[in-house]
Amino acid sequence: MTEPAKKKAVYQDLFSIPDNMRGEIVNGELIVTPRPSRKHSVVVSRLGYEVGPPYDLGRGGGPGGWIILSEPEVSLGENILVPDMAGWKKERFPVDEPHNWISVAPHWICEVLSPGTAQVDRAEKMPLYARHGVSYAWLLDPIVKTLEVFRLENGKWLVVGVYAGSARVSAEPFEQIELNLGLFWLE
Repeated sequence: MTEPAKKKAVYQDLFSIPDNMRGEIVNGELIVTPRPSRKHSVVVSRLGYEVGPPYDLGRGGGPGGWIILSEPEVSLGENILVPDMAGWKKERFPVDEPHNWISVAPHWICEVLSPGTAQVDRAEKMPLYARHGVSYAWLLDPIVKTLEVFRLENGKWLVVGVYAGSARVSAEPFEQIELNLGLFWLE
């Protein structure tokens, strides 16, 4: 017996999920996950604190010129993805659109991995980010305390660095600052 075809998820489906959940549309499927854990939230918060002021605001002698956001809705074709953090060069950022999602692919994304999201983040979302021209991707894992840095080259992800523990890192595209990874992990 043939199974009925699954209905392709659309943006309005995101309004049907409970408030304590997070929804994305990945390859036509509605993906619903719990809100992030405290370890996850600490990583996102501290990363934003470290990267945002120098790159978004130009503080502390940083270069500025970026828009850095936590959990933005990003439309990549029919996909609505919610990276944990994303950054756009200011000249590419659409300041005003008639909908909530951002219709321009970011220049950089960061996904904070968890047991419930790692498979989708790696196997489903990373290829979509590549297909839509996101130049840099970071995968941060608060459980094993690692940062993986990727650069898009010829449509494929190139690993440009893997760092662990309390390493001090100057990672693309934010090489002008040094991050102390040890500050990201909730002990």
